[in-house]
Amino acid sequence: MSVREQIPVGERSFDAAVRSSGSRPKQMRPPVFIVGSPRSGTTLLYHMLLSAGGFVVYLTESKVFDLVFPQFPSLSSPKNRRKALDLWLQSKLFTLTELEKSHIESRILKDCRSGGDFLRIVMEEMAVEQNVNRWAENTPEHILHLDTIKKEIPDALVIHMIRDGRDVALSLHKKGWVQPFPWDKKRGALVAGLYWEWLLDKGREYQRKVGRDYLEVRYEQLVSHPVETLAQISRFIDHDLDYQQIQRVGIGSVSEPNTSFEGESSSGTFDPVGRWRKGFAVGELGALEGLIGPTLENLGYPVAPPDTSRSPQRTPKGMRAVYRIYWDFKLWLKIKTPLGRVLVKADPTDL
Repeated sequence: MSVREQIPVGERSFDAAVRSSGSRPKQMRPPVFIVGSPRSGTTLLYHMLLSAGGFVVYLTESKVFDLVFPQFPSLSSPKNRRKALDLWLQSKLFTLTELEKSHIESRILKDCRSGGDFLRIVMEEMAVEQNVNRWAENTPEHILHLDTIKKEIPDALVIHMIRDGRDVALSLHKKGWVQPFPWDKKRGALVAGLYWEWLLDKGREYQRKVGRDYLEVRYEQLVSHPVETLAQISRFIDHDLDYQQIQRVGIGSVSEPNTSFEGESSSGTFDPVGRWRKGFAVGELGALEGLIGPTLENLGYPVAPPDTSRSPQRTPKGMRAVYRIYWDFKLWLKIKTPLGRVLVKADPTDL
């Protein structure tokens, strides 16, 4: 039984009989893209939207702009469309759609000319099956591709999830998702903090271009004041987000926290806010705040004065600049050059 079928009929926005009839829902409403640094709460908010009803239920990240289609040249070529589709059809990204292969295959080959076309076609076909008229997407690092997303899906609304960079760095480091240079192996948490800051700046750079189609949401506010925060989001996306229903339906991380610290969940001590206060090694927190402290303070996160009784880790001069140049260069290669297809080479098990 799928996750969608486990939701009681009275608390979901689609009906199995309508899904099987193939009835087409009303005109699609603007899609919502939830982006930000990994471990910043994007999945939690996404699952809240799904639990609220009215959105396509698709329990994974699409990775369309970040990983799937950067591997291929222009999709205006039927040959490239075929290759991209073959990769996608072999992955869980297709399996989780629960769509009929022959139908979605014919539509993609006929109508798709870009990653935006692909995502829209897939999500709208799922909407038909589920009898809803809206979809959302939550690949965090699509924050690096917002210009492309807005160009290819002009009515897209963007929600940028922001979380205290110290908590993000702690979680990213524990997961091992941000790889430092070999000489910085002992500074992995610091590099993770710099990555958080780099992604944050990319999102805010985009915000200066689009203005009204962009909203920043703080993870801490969503957790501590969900009703008020969801009301703000509800006004932005023009969609009813009833917190009681969200809790009642409880899809994914709404009822089961998506955490890097599983021990907390099982022990009943789960508290995702301010974990940084006791999670860093001696001297590590001071070094991290020395790097990203100004950004934290600009966001309103308090930074303690340096603890003169302890010596912070030494950070090489120019550490931020070196990593930013490196990440910017990789992004440029990925988006602007054929070499990018080598950098993002993936097989179906990676998706």
